[in-house]
Amino acid sequence: MAPIPTPPTEPQDSPDRYVGLSADGAERQAREHGWSTVRSLAPGTIITMEYLAGRLNFEVDNGVVKRCWKG
Repeated sequence: MAPIPTPPTEPQDSPDRYVGLSADGAERQAREHGWSTVRSLAPGTIITMEYLAGRLNFEVDNGVVKRCWKG
């Protein structure tokens, strides 16, 4: 049987720090802080609920991050 993979460690960063920033600026900062994947979503976008370590999700409205969460 194959070994269970060890998920990568996530950056020690609070998603709350990105709320209120411009989408471009927030994405740049997130990548600088070590997030491997940054996903911007419009409000109400339907997404799957799988958790991906190292991913940061932004809900963006009018170019501003309104909500942010890991995974």
